[in-house]
Amino acid sequence: MRTTPLMLALGLASGAALAQSAEPARVADTAKGKVLADARGMTLYTFDRDGAGVSNCTGQCAQNWPPLLAPADAAPSGNWMVVTRQDGGRQWAYKGKPLYGWVRDSKPGDVTGDGVNSVWHVATP
Repeated sequence: MRTTPLMLALGLASGAALAQSAEPARVADTAKGKVLADARGMTLYTFDRDGAGVSNCTGQCAQNWPPLLAPADAAPSGNWMVVTRQDGGRQWAYKGKPLYGWVRDSKPGDVTGDGVNSVWHVATP
């Protein structure tokens, strides 16, 4: 089979995606300072009603606050751990706190979820 430039580009892109998946989140600068962000640069949040290593955001909550899902082969490393959700999914947690996005953040760097209902907070490194 002959390798075309498109195939090469797709291969490099998938390799980059694999490299990015090794880190569940990155640090981003926002109006609230440095926060954890997903691979797309979207701010991640923690939920006061979660327990250590336990996600209590399910159903409609998880639709509004999508969990930062971990792949099946994800393994704990340093401050990062994987928690099993009530629905059987796997979710990344930082220092024991499960991480979530917020559907009302529309672009990287948005922090509109900070302080919602006094129980949601930007995740800080």
